[in-house]
Amino acid sequence: MLELDHLAVAAETLDEGREAVEHALGVALQPGGQHVKFGTHNLLLGMEEGLYLEVIAVDPGAEALPYPRWFDLDRFEGRPRPRIWICRTDDLDGVVADHPEAGRPVALERGDLRWRMAVPESGVLPYDNSFPAVIQWEGSAHPAARLAPSGCALRRLVIAHPEAAALQAALADRLEDERVVFEAGDAAMRYEIDTPHGLRVIE
Repeated sequence: MLELDHLAVAAETLDEGREAVEHALGVALQPGGQHVKFGTHNLLLGMEEGLYLEVIAVDPGAEALPYPRWFDLDRFEGRPRPRIWICRTDDLDGVVADHPEAGRPVALERGDLRWRMAVPESGVLPYDNSFPAVIQWEGSAHPAARLAPSGCALRRLVIAHPEAAALQAALADRLEDERVVFEAGDAAMRYEIDTPHGLRVIE
């Protein structure tokens, strides 16, 4: 099975991402860290029900990479916006066997956090990055448990794509989450989030 793990807002810089998300939600982001393997860094926001949101951008201090970055960030430009959704599993190898286009398992770590994630060699996930990135955490450590409560909770994750029905069908046997909604349309995502200030939207 797949369970929603976290949401990612991509930005050209972390400062731009912080400004956009904090303005949208009316809450402060918390420090994150670096992903040396893919030359990125992030900021985090703890959410209800074990979820969290990250703002992710290319780390300007990172060395040049001989391969594409994850989340298709090498090609990202424009305003900060929802870029990817990440689902966790206890059987990453099984998911990859069923959906080889989701990528190959890559071992990653930051501090005492250890995980494997399916990353396509191109950095581009299926369905124009609308297919979820799939993660398997190693051990019990998880970022959400370390983040201060923000009073924010996901109401809906809306994923629009011209082939929304096919995408939904591809995930139907593994994902059961009423908060995840698929709609036909141009490829885009929308995060509808309940905050201490009412319903806010990031799109």
